[in-house]
Amino acid sequence: MGPKTHIRVWTKSKVNYRDYRIHIRASIGALIGILVTGYVTKLALGIDSMDKMDMMDGVALPLLIAPMGASAVLLFAASHSPLAQPWSILGGNTIAALVGVFTYMWLKDPIAACGVAVAGAIGLTSLLGCLHPPAGAVALTAVLGGPAVHNLGYKFVLWPVGVNSLLLLIAALIFNNLTGLRYPPRKEPAAPIPAPVPAPAPEN
Repeated sequence: MGPKTHIRVWTKSKVNYRDYRIHIRASIGALIGILVTGYVTKLALGIDSMDKMDMMDGVALPLLIAPMGASAVLLFAASHSPLAQPWSILGGNTIAALVGVFTYMWLKDPIAACGVAVAGAIGLTSLLGCLHPPAGAVALTAVLGGPAVHNLGYKFVLWPVGVNSLLLLIAALIFNNLTGLRYPPRKEPAAPIPAPVPAPAPEN
């Protein structure tokens, strides 16, 4: 296998880049999903000005956490993936947040806490069948989020992680199905196993 073949193998993608409609639909879906998540969260908190949105009780208020951007990519651009299913985003993100908060409180070394939080999130979500790649970033956010996150303690699991995840999921459920993309995808029934063909009887 020559160098050019190696390059083709490593850069080969199954994404259909020529059908621009797929990518426009995904981009619009992500736009709507993030806007809905952010504005509903803002309304729920009764925030009516940028000053209140930037600061509340002396710390920055996390209306949205960065890993929601990665979740949006999966929900709107790769919704067929097992990593983008409802239990994956809800369970994956909230469990990772729980692991991250616990790890931050348990370990004082932030680097060690980061490693343990991500490893713990991967292990636990894998065991519970809700592996979701952005959950690794959620675990890191719980450790490295600063006072705005640390002051929330375990509340961070429900707010903003749980609320953000639920709102984004609802937006994906509505948008994907309205635009002709079934989500969650219907499971195809397993193909029946053909009956064994009996061997011909030996001739006398």
